[in-house]
Amino acid sequence: MVSGEYPPRWGGIGSVVFHLAGHLAARGHEVTIITRTHSQRTPQQPGVNVLHVPWLKAPMAFTRSYGKHALTALRRLNQAKTVDVVHTLLPLVSWTVKEYAWVEEHIAPVVSALNGSWIGEREGMKLAAKHNEAATWKNPNDLAILLTAKWYAKYEQAGIEGSSVSVAISTSTKQEFERWYQPPEDWHCETVLYGVDHHVFRPTNHDNEEEHLAYETIRTKYGAADEAALTGLADTQTPLLLAVGRLVARKGHRTLLRAMPSILKAHPQARLVVIGRGHMRKTLLRQAKKLGVGHAVTILPGMSFEHLALHFRSADLVIYPSYYEGQGLIPLEALASGTPVVTVDQPPLTEMIDETVGGLFTCGDHEDLARSVIASLDDPVGRSAQAERGRARVLDHYTYEHNAEAYEAIYQQVVDEY
Repeated sequence: MVSGEYPPRWGGIGSVVFHLAGHLAARGHEVTIITRTHSQRTPQQPGVNVLHVPWLKAPMAFTRSYGKHALTALRRLNQAKTVDVVHTLLPLVSWTVKEYAWVEEHIAPVVSALNGSWIGEREGMKLAAKHNEAATWKNPNDLAILLTAKWYAKYEQAGIEGSSVSVAISTSTKQEFERWYQPPEDWHCETVLYGVDHHVFRPTNHDNEEEHLAYETIRTKYGAADEAALTGLADTQTPLLLAVGRLVARKGHRTLLRAMPSILKAHPQARLVVIGRGHMRKTLLRQAKKLGVGHAVTILPGMSFEHLALHFRSADLVIYPSYYEGQGLIPLEALASGTPVVTVDQPPLTEMIDETVGGLFTCGDHEDLARSVIASLDDPVGRSAQAERGRARVLDHYTYEHNAEAYEAIYQQVVDEY
């Protein structure tokens, strides 16, 4: 697996590759990850070998630098022990058409996972800017995507043309590539939505004293701890709202803050916790203060999966106002934790979220966002039913067990046809 992200880089791709590799190894496969070097320790898993390669620390350009070094490492790996399948995680690895052809001819068939697209990222940022989320030029990474997305899209084009099969992480992403990349007529593209770790992300067991005390600690910490909340009931007057995601423009946090005055008017004791790394923390705190909602808003940096999962299962509602996603794992982590989700009424989020497990609002419309949140908070009975259905949906469709089985079938197919 050639992945530009891998723990301790716990981005969306890094998390997926870590868990998918572990589950494939548990099914008897030998997995090697080729990823970027990192100063921190990489977590180990039985049956999973990790190779680190150098990379140029520059926005966007790192994908090409890393890609070249990864190709060298792949060649050496294959010389030591024959590789059966090469699984690339786009767009964080940039190979040319010739490089894909060389891998297919001399090493093994390539399965390329399409984790969103650079063009989609760019369009999402432009949409976010249109709704006054943030100035793109303030973030070097965002600026690089805006200016160079078209150039680096050629490597994604090479991926879909040079791979034995592509695997889109949502129907929406597959349609993006069909619309913007003009794949060849014989393009073979599967769709496999990623899952989540349903053992880590799970509802609170209030009968377990340790779990219940941890839940109480979270509720009390943020001032969302009336009697109903502390006993785990949905009919609370101190609702705890949670938003998780990088603090960058396209995640829509400023739209969420604009909705808070209306939410607090309807539910004065509501509290919002935002968790994520990024350059916009000070901007968001200033905006919250200016809107008069600073007392009800807490913004925290990233944290361990265990602590993040505790926040998910302790919240009454998760809000995900993103302007662009290849898929979006946060809503699934929320559902797995027994917490309904309010998110944008557009794909790919609507491939996972509907009114049976949460609420939807018009992208970029803070008034509609407030309406959807208030409607959910006003209906504790309905929210409890949504929580149960959401957990069941994840277990039925969105787990790494499902992912490992699906990819195993894809690998076997390309090996048989190679």
